[in-house]
Amino acid sequence: MTLEEKLAQLTGYWFDRRGAGEVVAPMQDTLGAGRPLFEKVAPLGLGHFTRVIGTEPDTTVAVRERLRDRQRELQQRSRFGIPAIAHEECLTGVNALGATVYPAPLSWGASFDPELAGRIGAAIGADLRQLGVHQALSPVLDVVRDYRWGRVEETIGEDPVVVGTIGAAYVRGLEDNGIVATLKHFVGYSASLSGRNHAPVAMGARDLADTMLVPFELALRDGGARSVMNSYSDIDGRPVAADAALLTDLLRDEWGFEGTVVSDYWAVPFLATAHGVAADGPEAGALALAAGLDVELPNGMCFPPLAERVRAGSLPEEVVDRAVRRVLTQKLDLGLFSARYDDDISDDIDLDRDENRRLAREAAAASVVLLRNVDDLLPLSPAFEGRIAVIGPAADTPRALLGCYSYPVHVLPRHPELGLGVEVP
Repeated sequence: MTLEEKLAQLTGYWFDRRGAGEVVAPMQDTLGAGRPLFEKVAPLGLGHFTRVIGTEPDTTVAVRERLRDRQRELQQRSRFGIPAIAHEECLTGVNALGATVYPAPLSWGASFDPELAGRIGAAIGADLRQLGVHQALSPVLDVVRDYRWGRVEETIGEDPVVVGTIGAAYVRGLEDNGIVATLKHFVGYSASLSGRNHAPVAMGARDLADTMLVPFELALRDGGARSVMNSYSDIDGRPVAADAALLTDLLRDEWGFEGTVVSDYWAVPFLATAHGVAADGPEAGALALAAGLDVELPNGMCFPPLAERVRAGSLPEEVVDRAVRRVLTQKLDLGLFSARYDDDISDDIDLDRDENRRLAREAAAASVVLLRNVDDLLPLSPAFEGRIAVIGPAADTPRALLGCYSYPVHVLPRHPELGLGVEVP
């Protein structure tokens, strides 16, 4: 591979605009500006396809055709013809129109049932494979420390062992179905100051080890996760995306992790624009790659220009080769070197099957926590004919009861004509 082809394997590409140039994904107006056309990128190859399935609502046939066509075009245009890893969100179910929405991860923790979490992961993994997806950007293993933090509902809870045990079971469900699980956000993300998203983390090494790192180690050792996503945070002034002590010394040298580290979306350019530890995008890319971050998502903004730095001698090519080797090894494990994308896609896939619904209902029931049973009111008699009051500002708002990464909440607000996209009994 040429140096440019190697760097292309370390980047993603997001088809985030319609033909007329209309933005279909959040934050693309500014952060996605300047991204080259796919026709310009494809001849060098590509590491990841970013959310081809979940970016725009469409039928399962249409999104599968879209992914197939992109993979085929990539194979035809590039010299080596290696397909891209297709990744997708799936925290509370496949992030696709009409897919079953499972209870949010907080409910998994409330159930204290790893076997149930494993079955949810397995169901999601099986559906992702049917769609042609290879990597899942879940689970979230951040340990809750401040309930003001806006992403608490994505977490499993506040106990490191519970988070790790439940998370590892969910990971096994995904991995047993051939899906690469991605542990996020490594690490400390949920401990941001004042509960503000992206804010710095002030935490000592012991608290980090005893609290925040525990779930990740459990999910790697017991779950077999093959990918990790970095946190946006800096810990005591050191951005995780550029911290070799975490991404290499701990994760790989001490824990023995052999998979890929992928960036949270735009975390690499944030090293320059938010953290201020890099003067520009290429310097940010060099810092991240040298620290042990392998793939820049959602698009390649900072990694492709690194060819100039390598040729100038300021970045060893061995650092590039190290990351490329990890990405290509993962593609080989996924069978992508022999994959072909010539088949017709005619059959629709039911992502909201009865067994999925039954599992979602079982998980919801298992998560209910009884705090007090006044006058032994519960369980209700089968003959009960009274009325039950559901009280609160969200009592009659189904969308508010779904996880923030569920498709109806994450994508469909941009498409009000589609409502929730799933039937609510």
